[in-house]
Amino acid sequence: MPELPEIEAYIHALTPRIVGATLTNVRIASFSLLRTFAPPIDSVFGSGVTNVHRIGKRVSIDLENDLYLVIHLMVAGRFKWTDEAKPIPKRGGLASFDFSTGSLLLTEAGTKRRASLSVLSSDDLGSVDPGGLEVGTATVDQFREALLTNRHTLKRALTDARYVSGIGGAFADEILHAAKLSPTQMNTNLSEEEVTRLFGATKQVLDDWTRIRIEETGDGFPMKVTAFHPAMAVHGKFSEPCPVCGTKIQRIVTGKRETNYCPTCQTGGRILADRALSRLLKDDWPDRIPED
Repeated sequence: MPELPEIEAYIHALTPRIVGATLTNVRIASFSLLRTFAPPIDSVFGSGVTNVHRIGKRVSIDLENDLYLVIHLMVAGRFKWTDEAKPIPKRGGLASFDFSTGSLLLTEAGTKRRASLSVLSSDDLGSVDPGGLEVGTATVDQFREALLTNRHTLKRALTDARYVSGIGGAFADEILHAAKLSPTQMNTNLSEEEVTRLFGATKQVLDDWTRIRIEETGDGFPMKVTAFHPAMAVHGKFSEPCPVCGTKIQRIVTGKRETNYCPTCQTGGRILADRALSRLLKDDWPDRIPED
């Protein structure tokens, strides 16, 4: 799922392309995409674009006459820019937003259609905002309050959009590694020093990766947007050496979700139980990394 850095990279690329342009048409190939009925989709035709901004993990294209196109890419949705309107691909094509300057194609890999489009007025924007804290403009006290709203593991607390905005599994892994904290530690067990450290790591990781994603795109348009990157420390790096200490990165798999972490940097050498694998291995499950 595109997270805050990827969404910001999309916005960075879209802003010079569509702000000040006119939205001439919206072609929708997948009826499941449009989640609202009023205002109708044709009410946006001919509207000028005034801004593009982020609402959590959603992209809002702000239009004249108090109208907003809010797009949630979910797990597999992606954008593609073309300088002229083209037919929507039959495979994976959901919609095309045609502007006077070019077209924004929305696609989604796989067969499940989870991406969404909402046409809203300013009074209804709150309906698509989960309400999570924007860490980039928050204080450590505000971060503490959001993080401790409900009792959860740190991984879950960071990725719940009702508490903290814009973070998914990939950057939660990176943040917790940078903060040297276990993904399964309960948020209610954090010391004041650990809260401060986690706050700093969250801001730093999101800032650094937003910069990386934007710099990689340059004046172009984001193409290969994935949850993995060679420069990541732990996410998607199972069995590879930790860039800090050299210990092999470990993982916990729950359903289709994966958590990656370094035992030396984050769990005091303890290997966290993987529900499926540890249950299978039982007494043979290693609970600590082997000593040299």
